[in-house]
Amino acid sequence: MSTRGTLEVLLVSAKGLDNSDFLSKSDPYAVITYRTQEKTSGIASVQGSSSEWNESFLFSISSDGTDLKIKLMDKDTFTADDFMGEATIPLQPLFVENNVPPMAYHVVKDDKYCGEIRVGLTFTPQRSRGLEEESYGGWKQSSCVE
Repeated sequence: MSTRGTLEVLLVSAKGLDNSDFLSKSDPYAVITYRTQEKTSGIASVQGSSSEWNESFLFSISSDGTDLKIKLMDKDTFTADDFMGEATIPLQPLFVENNVPPMAYHVVKDDKYCGEIRVGLTFTPQRSRGLEEESYGGWKQSSCVE
């Protein structure tokens, strides 16, 4: 059985991330990848070592899932953006539950823990055409005949 539907990723916040900028605060953003689909967040609002996004992203799921990858980057103006770490989120439990409330996942860089990111996940399964017509009624039920 293949899994089809829509995955909503709520990127909430991160904390404990290393500040890779020498003279200023880091400007973290996330690159979220599912298979070949990639979405990029805005730059987080930063308070100390905590970052907040509260942004949602939609992905189309067309087969049994692998993992969702979230790569955290630090936006730099004059040099290449710095890699801050990555979180890998297994999606198999989500396809069973359909909803995982925001929870913390480890951010890892060079096989070392370097902070955490809070992410909420919602999976909306695609219904088969037969069920949709049955559930919502066809044109016969919705037309008024006087």
